[in-house]
Amino acid sequence: MVIAAPATTNRCAEVRDILAGVADPEIPAVSVLDLGIVRAIDPDGGQVTITPTYSGCPATAAIEAAVRKALGDAGLGDVRLITRLDPPWTTDWITPEGREKLAAYGIAPPSTATTAVCPHCGSENTVEVSRFGSTPCKALWRCLDCAEPFDRFKCH
Repeated sequence: MVIAAPATTNRCAEVRDILAGVADPEIPAVSVLDLGIVRAIDPDGGQVTITPTYSGCPATAAIEAAVRKALGDAGLGDVRLITRLDPPWTTDWITPEGREKLAAYGIAPPSTATTAVCPHCGSENTVEVSRFGSTPCKALWRCLDCAEPFDRFKCH
């Protein structure tokens, strides 16, 4: 399996560039590439494999539609789009750039630490308020130093 491999052809590079501009519908600050939703781009650019952040993600259809539209608008409507659930998506697939964009947007990126770093002030003096945040893939946290609430992307 190739996870968003470097482009090996001009068409593959073109597909990759197009997908870099497709925003996640729930977190518009990050692209489907940033989140690791794009699992693979065929070396000839003829096929794209995506995996939603979880099997019941309500944004899956919107992501597929946005990918198809972006490719179609660029004259690449013949690119085959495959959605795979196995292996399941993991937060390990979020790119370093994606993690930075999440934090800049006000969402603490996932980590294995027991506390979250506040994306507003950088404090580690934070507490989970609710395991359920604005979307099922996030939890609601609050910073005890700046008192700001924020979402934290759940690890999985």
